[in-house]
Amino acid sequence: MATVAVVLAGGIGQRMGAGRPKQLIEVGGRPILALSVAAFDAHPGVDEVLVVMNAGHLRDAAAMVAPYRKVTRVIEGGDTRTASSAAALRALADRPDDTRVLIHDAARPFVDRPVIDRVLAGLDGYEAVAVGVPSSDTIVEVSGGMVAAMPPRESLVRFQTPQAFRLGTVREAYELALADPALRATDDCGIVHRYLPDVPITVVLGDERNLKVTHPLDIVIAEHLAAEDS
Repeated sequence: MATVAVVLAGGIGQRMGAGRPKQLIEVGGRPILALSVAAFDAHPGVDEVLVVMNAGHLRDAAAMVAPYRKVTRVIEGGDTRTASSAAALRALADRPDDTRVLIHDAARPFVDRPVIDRVLAGLDGYEAVAVGVPSSDTIVEVSGGMVAAMPPRESLVRFQTPQAFRLGTVREAYELALADPALRATDDCGIVHRYLPDVPITVVLGDERNLKVTHPLDIVIAEHLAAEDS
């Protein structure tokens, strides 16, 4: 069965304040987008890479990923992460349901082979796989400025990407989600969890290095990580 990695680079990075999409910013002398794509291009378990980019920077993205032989297409994304994932699924409409699909945020440039290995292994027994790292902070639920609940920390993880699915499963979940006028989602496992509640989602261990570059301070950390890798 084929394995496709979808790299979502459709965001414009407003919180970064750099005046251009954060995926195009360089860390360690290489664009964040290129680093993310390279991880999947180099993995022997990945057959194809599909890049989803916002409309104004398709040409820039295509030039950055041109050296990677597994990249087959760079397509236009949507205004939200959910819309960009939906665009990727439309691009894979002709693929069989048992295709393995990994969906990754381009803003996580340090995803590594062991994480990808664990995600692919998870798909051997499950139709949906999430990546998580244990929370080192106490997380509280707040309502009206007051603490409403304090879930036990040992039961909490922070999600990372890639998240992985059998294509038929995530495709069905998105069909239901996009028909819901009240749709609100922040990731693809959330879509499956809400619209296909009977589908179990297994969680495999992530890595603290697999950070998401969102704020200016994250660039400082990313530069340090890139220097370690050089």
